[in-house]
Amino acid sequence: MRIELHCHSTCSDGAQLPTEVAAAASNRGIALFALTDHDTCAGSASCVVPNACNVRAVEISCSDADGHTVHVLAFDTGGAWDVLETQLGVVREHRKNRLRMMGAKLLQRGIKLDMEPLLAQADRRAVGRPDLANAMVAAGVVSSAKEAFSRHLFDRGPIDVPHKGLSVTEAVAVGRSAGAKLSLAHPHLYGARTAKLIAAHKRDGLEGLEAFYGRYDAAERKHWIEIADGNGMVCTGGSDSHGEPEISRGVEMPDDRAHALAAWLGVALPTL
Repeated sequence: MRIELHCHSTCSDGAQLPTEVAAAASNRGIALFALTDHDTCAGSASCVVPNACNVRAVEISCSDADGHTVHVLAFDTGGAWDVLETQLGVVREHRKNRLRMMGAKLLQRGIKLDMEPLLAQADRRAVGRPDLANAMVAAGVVSSAKEAFSRHLFDRGPIDVPHKGLSVTEAVAVGRSAGAKLSLAHPHLYGARTAKLIAAHKRDGLEGLEAFYGRYDAAERKHWIEIADGNGMVCTGGSDSHGEPEISRGVEMPDDRAHALAAWLGVALPTL
């Protein structure tokens, strides 16, 4: 069964509009779908895949105890989702302030950009460095977004400002208070810290692990399935597509695991 519980649109850092994401997913025969933009659900209402079970969701940007970035996927199960939405609004404001500070650092380098029109247009979108890179291209400061990152916006560079998001503990707590189901996204990115994250937060409500990740080969997938099963966690999955043509929408999941995932989310899978 093909599922897609991790993908992005232009409401965060994706290249396609929410309607375009839905169309692409529909063409792949997705049975279970969620748009998971960073820190916003602004695109959810317009990103509906026909003949699929659609779940409202979000990818929460947070940090562990050592300040390292961690991403947690939150899936709506019909609880008090507005509790999470309120907190995400605070996070989006932090994102805007981050770009303001980065704009000030660029000015010190002689690069002047008017940040306020860019931020005013964002509304409920979650802004980030890609927005700043595109603004630099539009201003003729750099020839491409790639150049903007390689020269100015790279991690821990002179322009970068740490993202002030929720801690993992806070993200799990607010997700649980909203009645959401929570899964650790792309666990390979955290290296040895993954085991610590699971140990620290599984009991608090981090019940899922993204073992079926779009970029995993068979051996990597098997490894993370074993980790999930060994910890009594539900396997979630998705492509993490941002609109790249080389990344296929959705991931294949055995029927028994797909139905277990749907039961965890409290939804029924369609008959395709």
